[in-house]
Amino acid sequence: MLTPEQIETFETRGYLVVPDVIPTDVLNRVKTEYAARLDDLYTGWFEQGRVSTPPGRLDFWGKLIEAYRAKCDWFQPLDISLPGDKIKADTPFHFGPAVFDLLREPRLLDVVESLLGPELTSNPIQHVRLKPPATDLQSDEIRAHITATDWHQDRAVALEEADETRMVTVWIAVTDATIENGCLQVQAKSPDQGILPHCARTQTGIADGFVDEAAAIPLPIKAGGVVLFHPLTPHASLTNQTDAFRWSFDIRYNVTGEPTGRSHFPDFVARSRANPDSELRDWRVWKAMWEDARARLSDAPHIPIHRWTSDAPFCA
Repeated sequence: MLTPEQIETFETRGYLVVPDVIPTDVLNRVKTEYAARLDDLYTGWFEQGRVSTPPGRLDFWGKLIEAYRAKCDWFQPLDISLPGDKIKADTPFHFGPAVFDLLREPRLLDVVESLLGPELTSNPIQHVRLKPPATDLQSDEIRAHITATDWHQDRAVALEEADETRMVTVWIAVTDATIENGCLQVQAKSPDQGILPHCARTQTGIADGFVDEAAAIPLPIKAGGVVLFHPLTPHASLTNQTDAFRWSFDIRYNVTGEPTGRSHFPDFVARSRANPDSELRDWRVWKAMWEDARARLSDAPHIPIHRWTSDAPFCA
């Protein structure tokens, strides 16, 4: 649980850095699960002739960079969400027991319960972020989960249905996040903070003139630590200026029963003090929920996930 001082800091400033939340064994299981998934992907690309280095000569990071340079898409197959654009019946994603355990880690839920209360839903706005060195980024790379992230507020990149939802974003460091490898940066939430105008930029980002970037506060954190954000707190990420990847997850929790901002994607009850039997405990059910959503959405008209367009006020 958070201390009263930590809670006050979060409520006042809109963010909080909390070290040593995720146990090492939980992170190691996630790493092992992802290594196995990437092994399968990379072996397939090697057999197809799309990558040239045999799988046995490369570790996890070597496979990632070799595949990225060859323009083999590992992001969507490794992500813990369906994409925001066109969804097909065979769109890949990753939902495994280690990631499910990460979302349900008791120490993490204790932290979130300190801010939202005891009835917690795992929100479907969630992603893995594996950021290559900036020197290796492809010139047309715009995915926020791979390149630097524009300044934004999490409430503004959800649908309007969740504008009053009590929600917390949790950014989990799987590897150390430093200023050099592109850690998060933040502008403290003001007391009367509202939703700022956003535009279609590299991603959806806050319009020019609404963030004092010179006053941005970097938030380095060791692996296993988390950064918590209020949904109205402006934040972004720095560019990865090292020669290694930076790995994180960003996930969200909201008060159970309130809109998630992605009602067409599945959520689940992660903790309930009032009704423990309502908690989802089987990762296979979680995976099946997303498979059902994929099948349903692949036959349906596209549902836009962004409320802001390039012709919105402040964006012209």
